[in-house]
Amino acid sequence: MEHVHRKVTKIGNSLGVTFNKELLNKINVGFGDELEITVNENEGEIVLRKSVAVPQGIDPRFFEVLQKNVNQYRNTIEGLKDR
Repeated sequence: MEHVHRKVTKIGNSLGVTFNKELLNKINVGFGDELEITVNENEGEIVLRKSVAVPQGIDPRFFEVLQKNVNQYRNTIEGLKDR
């Protein structure tokens, strides 16, 4: 895992963080791409991921249910990876 330090800056009437092209290339994100933002208040962290389009025929709520279950059983799932 790579650690990068950036400052929060003023962008217009908002605050923001900029990312250099090299960093965005590592996760295949470019201008105009949508990002999924997960806020973990307990850990004081924000996680950014490139949004993935929902394949045709799959209900978007499927991923909400999947994420809820992954979060609920994260420790169990992570424990299985070393078996």
